[in-house]
Amino acid sequence: MLALKAASLARGYSGVRPVVIDTLLAVHNAGLIPLVPSQGSVGASGDLAPLSHMTLALMGEGEFVDGDGRRVPAAQALRAHGIPPLALQAKEGLALINGTQTSTALALHALFGFEPVLEAALVIGALTVDAARGSDSPFDPRIHALRGQPGQIDVAVYYRALLQGSAIRASHAEGDDRVQDPYCLRCQPQVVGACLDQLRHAALVLLREANAVTDNPLVFPEDGAMLSGGNFHAEPVALACDAMANAIAEVGAIAERRIGMLIDANISRLPPFLTPNAGLNSGFMILHVTAAALASENKTYAHPASVDSLPTSANQEDHVSMATFAARRLQPMIANVTRILAIEWLAAAQGIEFLRPLRSSAVLEQAHAQLRAFSPAMMVDRSLASDIEAAADRIGQGALSALFQGLPQTPPLWVPA
Repeated sequence: MLALKAASLARGYSGVRPVVIDTLLAVHNAGLIPLVPSQGSVGASGDLAPLSHMTLALMGEGEFVDGDGRRVPAAQALRAHGIPPLALQAKEGLALINGTQTSTALALHALFGFEPVLEAALVIGALTVDAARGSDSPFDPRIHALRGQPGQIDVAVYYRALLQGSAIRASHAEGDDRVQDPYCLRCQPQVVGACLDQLRHAALVLLREANAVTDNPLVFPEDGAMLSGGNFHAEPVALACDAMANAIAEVGAIAERRIGMLIDANISRLPPFLTPNAGLNSGFMILHVTAAALASENKTYAHPASVDSLPTSANQEDHVSMATFAARRLQPMIANVTRILAIEWLAAAQGIEFLRPLRSSAVLEQAHAQLRAFSPAMMVDRSLASDIEAAADRIGQGALSALFQGLPQTPPLWVPA
């Protein structure tokens, strides 16, 4: 929020003195976080309430969270860092509290946070293809070229690279009476590719918004005009966040279906529930139930926030975007998908165990080894709660991202604008 507000004001159309921008940057560089409630903005007329709390702290009247996570009175924190409290002059208070910096910052935070999760989804999805002895024919580039969807084309490239050299795949090619794999395997480029297209579009919208002037009114020094408009309306951010929500939910939804497929012996041809002694052991049955619960929860979160508008300010502000909630709700969705993928990682690795001595590709064997470093194979029931959390932590921290980013001759996840 601090950085985006400084960038917006520095464009020179908000009618503020340089000291306002300098104070924002000084607070930012000191590692001070204004204490801002997460609720209270409807994403129009700017993020008024959150940005007001930010501005209070700059003035020495609110609170900061310091580098140790402690709440500190703003005046005390500013004094400790040698930053004079901001004394506002005409137009400056309005310029600081008006704008889309809260919703945009939350949306960018979610976009950056989902990147390693999406990369993990691709690696784990490929590992599941091998665990289920699926075909790589659906990833043939000729299929995807005929449709022409960029995300789909790129995701197919990723899967071909991830599965390259798999001995499990080679054994499948020598003879299998199955005509086609379930959608959750063979339609991964179509589903995850469509999600990637939405995320790429959202990234472009947020890049523009991060560099935009969104307060009101605006001052044009070229001719001295001061014009009242509506750049504070965060509809672009809200719609981008709703697209992100749908994409995030779908990445989790197809992962849940892959888990369901793996535990179903009729489809995966692996032992029921991925355990050698089903009935005596429940195997991965309850883990799938957990994944289903998380996927269902995300479906509720994915309801578009932008279609809900309540008039405010005595009907002067009669249509609002709800962008701030649209962005804020993405974090629990990402956490849910991360845990769904953690469960799939455990399940896919378990499936691979039943195919030994055959080995997967070099990259996917590294993904398997990463998991086995902290989670041994489960041939007899045991608690897996800590394994799920450990796997989720590693996904969020980018443990599988390095494997994805090391794939040779593959397009970047985020294409240049």
